[in-house]
Amino acid sequence: MNALVPLPVLLPLCVTGLKLAIGPRLHRLQRFISIAVLGAVLVLSVVLMVAADRHGPLSVHLGDFAPPVGITLVADRLAGLMLTVSSAVTLLVLVYSLGQGMADRDDQAPVGVFHPAYLILVAGVSCTFLAGDLVNLYVGFEIMLVASFVLLTIGGTATRIRAGSTYVIISLFSSVLFLVAIAMTYAVAGTVNLAQLSLRLQEVPLGVRTLLEAMLLTVFAIKAAVFPLAAWLPDSYPTAPAPVTAVFAGLLTKVGVYSMLRTQTLLFPGHRLGDLLMLAALASMVVGILGAVAQTDLKRVLSFTLISHIGYMVFGIALAGHGSISGAIVYVAHHITVQTTLFLVAGLIERRDGTTELTRLGGLAKAAPLLAVLFFVPAMNLAGIPPLSGFIGKLGLMRAGIDAGGGWAWALVAGSAATSLLTLYVMAKVWNLAFWRDAPPGAEEEGVVLESAEDDEPGDDEDDGEEGRASGPGRGTGRGRDAGAGSGAGAGLPVPAGAVVSEGFLGQSITTTKRLPWPMTAATGAAVALGLSYTVLGGPLTTFTQAAATELLARTPYIEAVLGR
Repeated sequence: MNALVPLPVLLPLCVTGLKLAIGPRLHRLQRFISIAVLGAVLVLSVVLMVAADRHGPLSVHLGDFAPPVGITLVADRLAGLMLTVSSAVTLLVLVYSLGQGMADRDDQAPVGVFHPAYLILVAGVSCTFLAGDLVNLYVGFEIMLVASFVLLTIGGTATRIRAGSTYVIISLFSSVLFLVAIAMTYAVAGTVNLAQLSLRLQEVPLGVRTLLEAMLLTVFAIKAAVFPLAAWLPDSYPTAPAPVTAVFAGLLTKVGVYSMLRTQTLLFPGHRLGDLLMLAALASMVVGILGAVAQTDLKRVLSFTLISHIGYMVFGIALAGHGSISGAIVYVAHHITVQTTLFLVAGLIERRDGTTELTRLGGLAKAAPLLAVLFFVPAMNLAGIPPLSGFIGKLGLMRAGIDAGGGWAWALVAGSAATSLLTLYVMAKVWNLAFWRDAPPGAEEEGVVLESAEDDEPGDDEDDGEEGRASGPGRGTGRGRDAGAGSGAGAGLPVPAGAVVSEGFLGQSITTTKRLPWPMTAATGAAVALGLSYTVLGGPLTTFTQAAATELLARTPYIEAVLGR
């Protein structure tokens, strides 16, 4: 069974070379290979999760080199659950992207870029969850960074290049800081293997250990978009294509949360920075949700709620108790699925009406009742309405805070309740503006070009600033016949839905259509069902996360699986 541990990383990487060789040709083969590989990764992830639950952590030393020399991969309950949820989400997002047509826009490119980049991203996420040492955790982050920059800037528009550049600069800064932290850790402990570090760091002077903890927490807080290190996120995510934004929002920030959870429980038990983490958690919840209240673009609303709800997970990590760790794990799994689903719904709204600007939307509950249901269910889940999984996670965290007592814990409980109520207010605001009220005058018509290879040429920045900015951060995708933005052939002009109006880098343009492609709707519906399954399976899920929390806090099962003690 241990031999299966590397496969979630190796399968996507090996197939990436094949897909690069295929290039932009043979679209059906490209689709089949991508779906088959991600389906296989999902099956492997479920097998590893079940095996870890029944038999304890699984570990493998690649090349049969023992620590600290070899590469160690470990699958315990936490890693298995994260792999399963992330694999399911990435598979659904891939199906969604195929329905949108984004993955097939490589006809004019020298190589097909979407499929290989997406598989590399999946490999990076899997590597991060399975990493048994700090170096391979760093490698997983860098694999994700390379792939995410390609996906974030796909299409080559000026808006996306700007947002992608900000994202890369921040990511590179955190990577350099991570390398410094790894070097310092190796200097004081003589190893970067997590199991060995869990033993050796206890002999390191307290001041040095606290410094290493602070450096690693800073790195992971940047990755997780914890306030005040989250300013990059609201401007980076909304500019990307809907499937890319969805998988980024659902997964990439949770990789940072996972790393915090892993290192804080394994390397720094009884950590001294708990109060600082509680302050960061409270600030993230409050500042994030207040930012969401102030937004009028759906993608930016969701970006700020993402920052806000990261605070719940940090809340659980900061308390460092059994109940809080279990609640944090439940909430991570819940939030990966629900946040991804909401961004997929935003993409459907954008595909149908040409914008995610709430002031330009309306009447969707009557005009598109299925779309209304697809939004309403995950929105209520995010708000924590009983008996949905969001309520289960929040209840566990708040109970843990009450049991812990103390000023900070009670402040976090109050902040959690207030954030949940404000989240409900924000979701109700979106519902009223986009779905419940009548459509405003001048709503977009069918056939408005959303994506054009020549949109946002550098020379158009001045025009974008005057006209496109009025529709918010989603302006690259929300400029309709009244905005007059984009210099590509037919950009912003009514054309037959799905028509090819550009022969540039990615060839095919994406246009609005009242009849949404069935793969996009089916994938979103499946994501909604996945979120609801956490409610139906709330008992087994809670039991599993409690066992995972016990394993994390005990540390011994992980250490014995890696070192054989």
